[in-house]
Amino acid sequence: MSFVLQNVVFPTDRDPDLLPLYVDANIWSTIDGKPVRVTDNAHIGDVVSRESIRVRAGDRTSLATYFNAFPASYWQHWTSVRRVRLTVRTEGPATVLVYRSNGSGVQQRIDTAEVEGATESTFDIALTQFSDGGWIWFDIVSDREPVLLAGAEWTTDQEPARTGKASLGITTYNKPTYCVETLEALAASPGVLDVVDRIFLVDQGTDRVDAQDAYPAVAGALGEQLQLITQPNLGGSGGFARAMSETLKRDESDFVQLLDDDVRIEPESIRRAIVFGRFATKPVLVGAHMFDLLDRPRLHAWAEVVDEKPFMWRSLYQEKMPHDFREANLRQSPLLHMRMDADYNGWWMCLIPKAAIEEVGLSLPAFIKWDDAEFCLRAREAGFPTVSLPGAALWHVSWVGKDDAIDWQAYYHARNRIVAGLLHSRRPGGGTLLRHSRRVDLKHLMMMQYYPVALRNRALRDVLSGPSHMRRTLAQRMPEARQLAKEYPETVVHKDPDEVLHSRRGRMVFTLRRRNDLDNPTGLRLRVFTATALLSHLLHKPAPENVETPEVEFGKEDAHWWRVPHYDSALVSAADGSGKQIYTRDRGAFRRMLLDSIRLHRRLRREWPRLSREYREALPGLVSEEAWKTTFEAST
Repeated sequence: MSFVLQNVVFPTDRDPDLLPLYVDANIWSTIDGKPVRVTDNAHIGDVVSRESIRVRAGDRTSLATYFNAFPASYWQHWTSVRRVRLTVRTEGPATVLVYRSNGSGVQQRIDTAEVEGATESTFDIALTQFSDGGWIWFDIVSDREPVLLAGAEWTTDQEPARTGKASLGITTYNKPTYCVETLEALAASPGVLDVVDRIFLVDQGTDRVDAQDAYPAVAGALGEQLQLITQPNLGGSGGFARAMSETLKRDESDFVQLLDDDVRIEPESIRRAIVFGRFATKPVLVGAHMFDLLDRPRLHAWAEVVDEKPFMWRSLYQEKMPHDFREANLRQSPLLHMRMDADYNGWWMCLIPKAAIEEVGLSLPAFIKWDDAEFCLRAREAGFPTVSLPGAALWHVSWVGKDDAIDWQAYYHARNRIVAGLLHSRRPGGGTLLRHSRRVDLKHLMMMQYYPVALRNRALRDVLSGPSHMRRTLAQRMPEARQLAKEYPETVVHKDPDEVLHSRRGRMVFTLRRRNDLDNPTGLRLRVFTATALLSHLLHKPAPENVETPEVEFGKEDAHWWRVPHYDSALVSAADGSGKQIYTRDRGAFRRMLLDSIRLHRRLRREWPRLSREYREALPGLVSEEAWKTTFEAST
């Protein structure tokens, strides 16, 4: 019996920005070491169907692309599959060329076929030389007539290690349009639904998915595979924990596939992740990569890790991300040919074996932030590693237009990182985590951002109160944090700041500072600047005229922590560009919050061993299915 590991697919929504992710019909050269597109032969009109594409007469089209090359190194490393078969169906005279790469991105041709008429070509390829990395792909070269690529797939005759289906868990809070579009894409993908048991749509919002006009039709198309669950807002961790809990009841499910709500899916990616999970030698978590929903050829997240010393998440080679496939294709990007091992994967899309949930429990009651990283670290410690699988991805709203470190989510950034460190850090005192946390507070205070520091200090107090606070306050802290914002004027986004400011003062003068007017201080300059800024804010009152009217205006990208503290007040663009926020120095708030931060961080450092022991002992109870069921019942 033949098992399809990966189908060759193409976009059908006629978005030209997507084409570089599926097919490369461009001719490239290299100038000064950088890839340059010489000619552009790619046309969205050449896409005939989901499985087929036209190659124009005299053209060469390559499938060395993110979604259509085969990630051979991951299949060799994580599965026992040692031979794959590429089947290519063409119509018309053409040359089919098969290539491979190694972990350094070096390209090698491994097979060639000359075809005429309606032809099915097969290529048997060994998966034995991809330990460090590498892909396999094929090109089609037409002659004097156009050629139709009617379909292609990568298969194996080897039996999978497990055969169960996956249940999908979608958690949403007032994103009904996205959810309906995801359901419609699934309903239109029978090959995906063949490996899906149930779709658990956990709706925690007030703008209900089932109230949308298009919902009845898509619900009818999905039938009993779709199960809508409503519950109060328990955050992403509460919604995903519900999906995990429901999946545990399903004998037909071996996995739960978690999906965020504000995403656009590539249905084939869901099928690929499930199939990879089936073939993995031992159960693994299979994560997907993230492209920017608003700039779709840009890849933001590849393999993600948690740095042990500061206990902070990041992407591997994050200085190389995001990667724009319009600027460099797969063949011109050696880094993307390396096999990268991950510590965790974001829960925008992540396949979790049911065996892992049964072994380590459900999501931590964290509401949002760090629940995905903490679960993956917990699973890894129990023998369930995470694989971020190339060729499996979706589009998610990126963090480019956000700054959630200064809104209500600042509480969760601080608390959940420290809790995850208490649970999993192997460094004494959490390494440099607390030092880094204290520096974050100092930067916010020097930038006159008092609201996030108030939230962060509350987070530290909650951590010190012990692990029981996490479930007890699960549904409370978010609305409380939003309510607290009303006490801090800098949280107001002025849509028409000119009108607001002129109502305070008849005229005003802004000094616009350019990005290169001051450099980021380092070394001794950094210490001197920090000490000077802190003393200035501690000892000197702001000038009354600067409190009345902002002293300076900054664009968001110019408002750095070493630039803003030079002023008593500043008008700063909101991260999403929707308006302006006014930051004004408050010496009293600065003094209180600075003292609080110092005291709380000192106490955390002193009590770290005890707290770590308490949180680790409490973890099984925090993540148990029984505890979550009690929460679901109480919230209902």
